[in-house]
Amino acid sequence: MYFTALRFAIVWFLAATALNAAQPSVTVANVRRVFDNGEHNAFTDLVRFKGRFYLTFRSCPEGHGVSPKASIIVLESTDAGESWKPVHRFSVKNRDTRDPHFLVFKKKLFVITGAWYSGPTKPKSYDLNEHLGYASWSADGRSWEEPQLLEGTYGHYCWRAAVHDGKAYLCARRKKDFARTLDREFIKSVMLESDDGLIWRKRAIFQEKDGDETAFLFEPDGDVVGVGRRGRGNAELLRSSLPYTSWARTDLGRYIGGPLIVKWGERTIVAGRNTVEGKARTQFCWLSGDTLQNFAVLPSGGDTSYPGFIELSPRRALISWYSSHEKDANGKTRTAIYLAELQR
Repeated sequence: MYFTALRFAIVWFLAATALNAAQPSVTVANVRRVFDNGEHNAFTDLVRFKGRFYLTFRSCPEGHGVSPKASIIVLESTDAGESWKPVHRFSVKNRDTRDPHFLVFKKKLFVITGAWYSGPTKPKSYDLNEHLGYASWSADGRSWEEPQLLEGTYGHYCWRAAVHDGKAYLCARRKKDFARTLDREFIKSVMLESDDGLIWRKRAIFQEKDGDETAFLFEPDGDVVGVGRRGRGNAELLRSSLPYTSWARTDLGRYIGGPLIVKWGERTIVAGRNTVEGKARTQFCWLSGDTLQNFAVLPSGGDTSYPGFIELSPRRALISWYSSHEKDANGKTRTAIYLAELQR
């Protein structure tokens, strides 16, 4: 553990020294609301697949909370995000489908969703042990399979996934020993591994307590860096190398809800919900070593975050997020899906 942490500290110190001096300025442009059906629309992700762009999110007429009426929507764009059309919508009986994330794996486009058990109306209790991951997938982005439960995910809340060297890796959280307790200290974060995107097994536990939403980014050599939410506390930067049994953790000094970590050219972006001047905002930052440098606060507020990202070029990127900072014509708060471009 000591040598792993020392190795990462040296590598990331050198990287930070090189990047800190010349972080580029970024402009947020072409901001637009792309979906609002009067329901609660939230938890976005973006991906490029077979030359087209895909945007996914959850929509629910009963709001943010757990509901069997929730469904996952997938939109497609053939013109680099200028216009969108629906290509798929799915739900799971007696479950709340939420937090959808894309996974491009084995020449297929997966949409993976964590699913609270709700019963036919609303749950009488919120038990992590009854969670189960589901996925719908497509070989062409237009003809989709019905959602299928993910083997090995019962009792796990599934979140973002990433691919390295022919395997898929999924962040999930579960209770220690599947205990019957509401104490967050009993919640672990687990790296699950899969050869096909449908059958998952434990690879490692990377948070022993206060486990939460985590995003992974793999380097070509197999090293992985992650950003882990820790409830309402400060997020952590996580680093490991094969076989991912030893992890270095660094307090990032801020809350990050719905975290994203991606490469844009040679630089790394971290994004998610933060508190800016006392208000909830979706914020984008450069990651330099162990330090976050803010570069954009998006038009956002209230219930907001869960950004997606597609690199268009070394100087342009498309981003998605959801927010409830606007009202409709009747003065009702709308929770809608937004897109914008980052330009540098």
